[in-house]
Amino acid sequence: MDIVALFTSVEINIVVCAVLFSLYSILRKQPSNVNVYFGRRLESHGLLERFIPSSGWILKAWETSDKEILDTGSLDALVFVRILVFSIRVFSIAAVICNVLLLPANYYGKKRVHRIIPLESLDVFTIENVKTGSILLWAHCFALYTITIAACTLLYFEHKSITNLKGLHINGSPPRPSDFTILVRSIPRSADESYSDTVNKFFSYYHASTYLSHQMIFKSENVQKLKELPAAFVFFKSRYAALLASHTLQTSNPMLWVTELAPEPRDVHWSNIGIKYRQIWIRRMGTFAGSTAFMIVFLFPVTFVQGLTQLDKLHKMFPFLTGILKKKYVIQLVTGYLPSVILYIFMRAVPPIMSLLSKVEGSISRSGRKKNTCRKVLLFTVWNVFFVNVLVGSLISHLSVFSSIRDMAGQLAKAVPSQTTFFTTYILSSGWASLGFELVQIFPLLENLFQRFLLRVKDVTLDGISFPYHTEVPRVLLFGFLGFTCSILAPLMLPFLLIYFFLAYLVYRNQILNVYITKYDSGGQYWPIAHNTTVFSLLVAQLIALGVFGIKHSIVAFGFTIPLIIITLLFHQYCKHRFLPVFKSYSAQILVDLDRKDQDSGKMEEIYEQLRSAYIQPTLVSQAAPSPSEQAAPSSSESTSPQDDRHSSEISKDVISVV
Repeated sequence: MDIVALFTSVEINIVVCAVLFSLYSILRKQPSNVNVYFGRRLESHGLLERFIPSSGWILKAWETSDKEILDTGSLDALVFVRILVFSIRVFSIAAVICNVLLLPANYYGKKRVHRIIPLESLDVFTIENVKTGSILLWAHCFALYTITIAACTLLYFEHKSITNLKGLHINGSPPRPSDFTILVRSIPRSADESYSDTVNKFFSYYHASTYLSHQMIFKSENVQKLKELPAAFVFFKSRYAALLASHTLQTSNPMLWVTELAPEPRDVHWSNIGIKYRQIWIRRMGTFAGSTAFMIVFLFPVTFVQGLTQLDKLHKMFPFLTGILKKKYVIQLVTGYLPSVILYIFMRAVPPIMSLLSKVEGSISRSGRKKNTCRKVLLFTVWNVFFVNVLVGSLISHLSVFSSIRDMAGQLAKAVPSQTTFFTTYILSSGWASLGFELVQIFPLLENLFQRFLLRVKDVTLDGISFPYHTEVPRVLLFGFLGFTCSILAPLMLPFLLIYFFLAYLVYRNQILNVYITKYDSGGQYWPIAHNTTVFSLLVAQLIALGVFGIKHSIVAFGFTIPLIIITLLFHQYCKHRFLPVFKSYSAQILVDLDRKDQDSGKMEEIYEQLRSAYIQPTLVSQAAPSPSEQAAPSSSESTSPQDDRHSSEISKDVISVV
């Protein structure tokens, strides 16, 4: 691919972004679209002003503080914004170092006759153009050290900032039912008593001083037929007691009385609560098999996309297209724009499928399901967009296949530089353009227009949507992965990547403030995913650099890269022990301080009263709610008997189940 083909992709995506950003700035000012873009206040605009693109939303998004993001969104929203801030900072450093130092080194790496810049092949801007044994490879080693040190330093300070914010957020939040509640599953069956009586007897005996009450989980076809499941929410008198109970092995058989901290009531995935605990590992194996099969199937679209990037191979595969493929603009469009767009379209099918697999896996919370989906999507995208593209591109170009793990670094060193131009166009198509579609909110907008103008519904009500962390976190981390792995190989990518992160910072802050509602929160659980992915990205970049230096016979640069890998691993181990445990559990210090604070202020009784109705199943409430006709006074033929009254009372007690 030459630089003109790359600029063709840049031009198309700039036009797409400009059109969508302008369209958004107009649509958001139309009163009929308030329910789509969820403005916090309805602003009045003049008729002419409403149809003129404006940039006021950009200034508002820029000026918003982290505290406002935390209060408006959640800790998850703030973590996502901090991931973008980290990316902007680290790739600003990388872009300056690599484009000032490495881009000239790559361009003049070999003695050759250069053409004018627009006609140059993009390969001359990559490390491939540096001759074997060149002293210029020292510059690449220096840049790799600079990027790694900058990334680790920024990660350290972000860790400190986010852990402090997490502590402040917990201390400043009102008491939550989940802090006093654990979920107990795999309750042993007794022939002499109900599950409810078994739970009451067990916790009254083994947690006598801290046990408060419990609420059973029911399977219900109707309110008259309630079936107890071997699962219950158990409430404790303090946060600290609930934490201890959730982390304690209750019996010598770890498959019985399985405990964990309960999710927030609005975060509970009620359909998965009743899944037998013994089935969880089977479900996980099944979802792993399903994910693996999907990855294998996805090899076919990736192979097709890679075929489009190899123009000479297209002539051989489809000789009837030879005439069309000789046209200059068609060549630029096919090699510079279409492959990344086609791959992006195929990738749109990944999050829904992974979300379904995560649901089948049995997550007990909606935030947990979204976090598991995020992990699956991230693994899938990194594997297919990077590794599979490199492997398939190598096969198509008749490069050698990875024959062993030992040869992988060297093979990646040969294959990755040739794919960096494709990665750049993928960032343009999947990154720049997607931000425009994110702003416009195509599907909610079409739904709103359909109801308002075709169905003539005056007051259109759209279901509030929560932030799609399971799609956006993997996208941002994938681009970060591509940035780290390709920074010293093809520094021309970095300016385009940096523009994406700047635009994403503004767009997503605007969406958090105005569009997405907070239905549930994982407590910042996406930050450990971001940390692990960043460290993995650095290690892959260092291994590829190690292979490149070996192939280029730069022995000194090769030797200096090995300590850098060790330093990165040591940094990861330090963070793993210093910061990451904060995201796995609450500290006893914080919980005990909160418990004493509530006891001293007399709030405990109020909290206990709230626990009574916090975890009532929605299906039971909806079924138990009387219809308007049922609320009328019964006639003589419809009067209830004492037995019916007693039966209704027993059902209410079972639903609340406060012992």
